Amino acid sequence: MSQATQAETRPAAEVVRSVAVSQGPNGVCYAMAGETALAAHDLERMVAVVPRAIAAALDRKAYYFVPLTVSRGDETLIADRYDVALSDQAVCHRNLDMGQAQCVFISTRLMDDKFSVAFEFYINVGHAFVERAGVSREFSDLAWKQVLDKARGETSLDAHELRKIAGGSGPDAERARNEYFEATFSDVIAIYMLSMFLDVDYYELRERDYPLLAPAPLAERLRRVHELFPPNPGFEFAIYYRRRT
Repeated sequence: MSQATQAETRPAAEVVRSVAVSQGPNGVCYAMAGETALAAHDLERMVAVVPRAIAAALDRKAYYFVPLTVSRGDETLIADRYDVALSDQAVCHRNLDMGQAQCVFISTRLMDDKFSVAFEFYINVGHAFVERAGVSREFSDLAWKQVLDKARGETSLDAHELRKIAGGSGPDAERARNEYFEATFSDVIAIYMLSMFLDVDYYELRERDYPLLAPAPLAERLRRVHELFPPNPGFEFAIYYRRRT
């Protein structure tokens, strides 16, 4: 009885050298390698969603969509297809610094669907943007007003935990508050981009480890991000309080 062979793996740096990189109309650099289960037109559209003002902060980054990114200590390996034996060692994404550039490998086959792959990508983009550009004062003022108004829930586990510390009076409160603004800003940027790529149902964002931010406060944050980063041509943003049929 024949046994299936294990998927071939290559060092991440080798993949970077051998795979051609494309550039979206917004300037975002990306590539696809291996059996990713992603349609090329879906990937092109996913990348093209990123507003130009956000994409400008990603000038030395390239995103590689691969089946599995395998982490073995300091070594990063890329599998050419999905492999059950390798999936336990795989991570959702891994950053690799090469000279003055950074390559971000995203494991498409660890996720169930287009929604999950896109959200992973947009979360990475959101964090990268905030790390480079910081947090909008208008957004942080809005987010903190919602905290003071005791808005229910948050946008991520990090935001949920940081909010508890930021609302206190201990020595770590001020630092936690700044980190809370960074977390919430990057979260909402990611949700904003996801909503332009797919028709997102609010309840698809639910998590078991923390209560998701209530619909009305989330809508306020999304509108503020929309004002800051208008959609690229060909995309639109809208909030519907009842799903269209």
